[in-house]
Amino acid sequence: MYDLGALNKAEWAALIEREARGPSGALLRAADQARLPYYGHRVFFRGLVEFSNVCRMDCYYCGLRRGNKGVRRYRLSPEEILCCVRAGRERGFHSFVLQGGEDGVYNGGQMVNVVERIKAEFPGAALTLSMGELPPEMYKRLRQAGADRYLLRHETADAAHFARLHPPAQTLDSRKRCLFALKELGFQVGAGFMAGSPGQTFETLAQDMLFLKALQPEMVGIGPFLPQSDTPFAGEPPGSLSLTLTMLALVRLLLPQAMLPATTALGTLVPGGRELGLRAGANVVMPNLTPTERRGDYLLYDGKIGIDSGVDEGLRQIMDSVAVAGFTPDFGRGDHCRLGEPRLNTPRNPA
Repeated sequence: MYDLGALNKAEWAALIEREARGPSGALLRAADQARLPYYGHRVFFRGLVEFSNVCRMDCYYCGLRRGNKGVRRYRLSPEEILCCVRAGRERGFHSFVLQGGEDGVYNGGQMVNVVERIKAEFPGAALTLSMGELPPEMYKRLRQAGADRYLLRHETADAAHFARLHPPAQTLDSRKRCLFALKELGFQVGAGFMAGSPGQTFETLAQDMLFLKALQPEMVGIGPFLPQSDTPFAGEPPGSLSLTLTMLALVRLLLPQAMLPATTALGTLVPGGRELGLRAGANVVMPNLTPTERRGDYLLYDGKIGIDSGVDEGLRQIMDSVAVAGFTPDFGRGDHCRLGEPRLNTPRNPA
């Protein structure tokens, strides 16, 4: 029923339109079954460090955009980043995500040094970076320093839609070049998009699916669009729960071995959103290790949950969500399974 590999754009659009009214039980069951040969019922925990909200870009949907003068900017020092990682390691994490805006300070050699220090102290840990578009040479240096993964949402594979979401200086061609350069360097690569972003249609979502099929990313980040009050899209409606769950399930079926986060945005959209995302095919959560006093300054969208929670409280809340959804936490590296390599290892729980 859901053999998606050969669908063309029109067929994708029709399927998405039909399911987006409310994903069918058949679709959700198929998505749940698709991951079982590779990951079972495990949910992989990544410790998130939001190291900087400084950004040179001016994306119209993002609360950290350069043009937002209402943001209290911050930048964690290398030692503060290391302290966050150490706090996560003490709680059993073996996988970390360093996420920030396109900060001119950390887009240079300083992040290379941070990666080297983390890998020297925790050589067995997996390290993911999410810091935007960089020159290929910088990606190469970060890879050589020991970074394992890189998250860079493509946001949309339709050029006209990309132009609706970004100023003219930012282009879809540039974003695609970065993603393919990361693949060539051996990173586990993450792409993704917002469900319900302004100007999005079933046809643009169909184009996203065709692009993901071509890219074959190891990770795909999908969450609902949520407006931020200091952006040009402040008055736009949020993306719907049904569309977000539909796209999670369809991506799970298209890329059964992909790592799919149940995002904070989904948990912000509706109570219990993370649990619903897990049941629709997601298998990653990212508890926040950022210092509590900085979390309120890293607001990509309004209403973000968890900004007042301490590390232990936030971790406990997510652990409860995973249990309620009927899944098992895994605090190991959580590497992507290669094509043709089903792998069901014993889950690793906090030490």
